[in-house]
Amino acid sequence: MAQPESKIRMAISTCPNDTFAFHGILNRKVDWQGLDFEIELLDIQQLNDGLFENRFDVAKASFHAAGLLSDQTIVLPSGSALGFGVGPLLLASQPDLVPDALSDSLVLCPGQHTTAAMLFQLFYGSNNSSEFESKIRMEHVLFSEIMPRLEDSTADFGVCIHEGRFTWKESGLFLVEDLGTRWEKDTGLPLPLGGILASRKLNDEVIARVQSVIRSSVSYGLANRDETLATMRTYAQEFDDSVLFGHVDLYVNDWTVELGDVGEKALSMLSRKARESGLVNDSSRDIEVWSI
Repeated sequence: MAQPESKIRMAISTCPNDTFAFHGILNRKVDWQGLDFEIELLDIQQLNDGLFENRFDVAKASFHAAGLLSDQTIVLPSGSALGFGVGPLLLASQPDLVPDALSDSLVLCPGQHTTAAMLFQLFYGSNNSSEFESKIRMEHVLFSEIMPRLEDSTADFGVCIHEGRFTWKESGLFLVEDLGTRWEKDTGLPLPLGGILASRKLNDEVIARVQSVIRSSVSYGLANRDETLATMRTYAQEFDDSVLFGHVDLYVNDWTVELGDVGEKALSMLSRKARESGLVNDSSRDIEVWSI
């Protein structure tokens, strides 16, 4: 018997690792398993906001947002960005700017609920959020605005994600700290950046089909790398092919195919640190990974 068609409001980011992993779905190269996907491609903070507004059934989100939404959503095992050497970079506009100067400076972050902003607050903030906000000026902007603002010196520091991780030197900027490296040293675990969240309102049978389609799409991209290039170019901020595939090689890995035990342990650690730092409510449940 054919499975009933279910409309799924899905959204992913425009970054190369997502358009690579979802190339198979976007171009219907994999079986949609009777699902009717309506897909939007958005900036990561727009994705986070859309989930808070209940606009999507399934969407890529920052794991910071996943922690805040743990009662309403569940993480799918496939499609995540998690790994070693993948973290956001804290960059400076001038070579003589140092972390001690942060309290007198403007720091740009790529969205209030991004994991990048969360890491910055974990490492440079305090448990008293109001005290932290009084000492530092944070401004949340589109990730693509951060490096240009640093280049024209309209901001002092910026937390840089996506393709900028590969191009900041060419832009004449200066590295203060790799926040991912700091996470790895502190925890011994890969850094969980973002994953695919499904609404808990979906039943298990539908979630199982969505998960199967996403896993098939990730596997299709890995088996057909060159074919994904046109899809990545359509949405990328950076058009150099080596940069695009460098991004994919960094963020698409075995944990993207399946989070597994290590991935779940990393998410539990992120949940614990977020609670301890006051970035999520003390009573919030751990970020949960869906299983049959």
